[in-house]
Amino acid sequence: MPANNTDLEKRLWDAADELRANSKLKSSEYSIPVLGLIFLRYADYRFTKAEQELKDKGSRRRGVSKADYQAKGVMYLPDIARFSYLVNLPESEDTGKAINESMKAIEVENEELSNILPQTYNRFENSLLVELLKSFNQIDIDTDLEGDAFGKIYEYFLGKFAMSEGQKGGEFFTPTSIVKLIVEILEPYHGRIYDPACGSGGMFVQSASFVARHQKNPSAEISIYGQEKVSETVRLCKMNLAVNGLSGDIREGNSYYEDIHKGINKFDFVMANPPFNVDKVDKEKMKGDLRVDDFGMPRADNANYLWIHFFYSALNDKGRAGFVMANSASDARSSELEIRQKLIEAGVVDVMIAIGSNFFYTVTLPCTLWFLDKGKTDTTRKNKVLFIDARHIYNQIDRAHREFTPEQIEFIFNIVRLYRGEAVETVYDSALLKENFPEGQYIDVAGLCCIATIDKIKEQGWSLNPGRYVGVAEKEEEDFDFAERLSEFNEELEILNVEARELEERIAENVNSILEAGT
Repeated sequence: MPANNTDLEKRLWDAADELRANSKLKSSEYSIPVLGLIFLRYADYRFTKAEQELKDKGSRRRGVSKADYQAKGVMYLPDIARFSYLVNLPESEDTGKAINESMKAIEVENEELSNILPQTYNRFENSLLVELLKSFNQIDIDTDLEGDAFGKIYEYFLGKFAMSEGQKGGEFFTPTSIVKLIVEILEPYHGRIYDPACGSGGMFVQSASFVARHQKNPSAEISIYGQEKVSETVRLCKMNLAVNGLSGDIREGNSYYEDIHKGINKFDFVMANPPFNVDKVDKEKMKGDLRVDDFGMPRADNANYLWIHFFYSALNDKGRAGFVMANSASDARSSELEIRQKLIEAGVVDVMIAIGSNFFYTVTLPCTLWFLDKGKTDTTRKNKVLFIDARHIYNQIDRAHREFTPEQIEFIFNIVRLYRGEAVETVYDSALLKENFPEGQYIDVAGLCCIATIDKIKEQGWSLNPGRYVGVAEKEEEDFDFAERLSEFNEELEILNVEARELEERIAENVNSILEAGT
């Protein structure tokens, strides 16, 4: 959640203060009890809204049933599981026991949550829980908890209290505005959606919102499949889905070594934010893995191209993938270049979008969004790739944090729609769209977007770096930001280090070949 001093953020900070002073939890554990209470608060809000709607439309002959709530995509809540019931308990009551009983009652009524919800509130002082309940009861749900509420709260605690843990293996929460952009470009109207690094499930929640916005029932239109290696995060994802009226097949497993869903050629959509630049993956364990058959195992000790393999192999013959990737992957050399060339020549790379720094809460690195589309091999776009440089597009929340506004998201995804020959969708002021595409047709715009043929990409050494094709947008620097500039230099250094390691490997291979030939 961007540091924008919202009421919710103040309440989360106050909750952390309460836990710091009155519990034995480590700072990295603050999110667990808080997320449980937010879960109850949000579930009660949705249940109350559905309750009123059903009452207004109901029949006197038949009472409202559990099935009626489920039909509206709302999780059924027994009376003792209502947040309103808990917040009005006398302070003499055992609040921890009451919250645990609430969680148990929800699990009984909602099978998919069996053994998922936190039930350790008896560990906390009564006064602490009463204060937290009162505080969260004041949250403005419509304002503060839209979209992936659980992901936002997890992001907040990660950024404030567990930054080092969140950065292990390059694992970062995906900002909501980036997730929304990925979903809008993928257009998951109907089908199977897969995320092999699903985290708190933000990709699924936004996909459901996309379907609902297009007047369809998400539960009927999309099927959700996820994989996540951390058991607590699996639990969080299932809670997130349930509170949003969704269900899915979310399983615990390490995606490097396990394809739990047997996903090869199975999915209509793949979307993910995998951990960046992970080394030390044991490739011996991956021998015979069919997911890397198409383009071969990368030699570099870096998992970026393993993830690209996983995403590509999971798509059916019309499938689309959208994922976040470290900038270095766009220009990586050696075996990764060879893999990238094969991917480009297969005609499935559809869109590449450069994103600026400071979008992630816990890291300043810029990134690139990759979009693959196996279905475009039968279209006029087969030998073309759209490059967008969105580094100059952002809303500055504070000195250290940026996001896309809804208007900016709309502008970017409509560039893609024009490129695909689709009708644009506008809810907000389309001044940017009119300014850059006055005829309502796609054109290359210097510093913004460019369509490149495969031949042009070949001339650029098979680079998928948007800056090579679009050029750098001209802008005056109003304020020199040392941290941002240092981040950019660090990114360049990372690319150079990767290239140096690959060169060392190549030299060693050549020396060995010479020595073997001489013996």
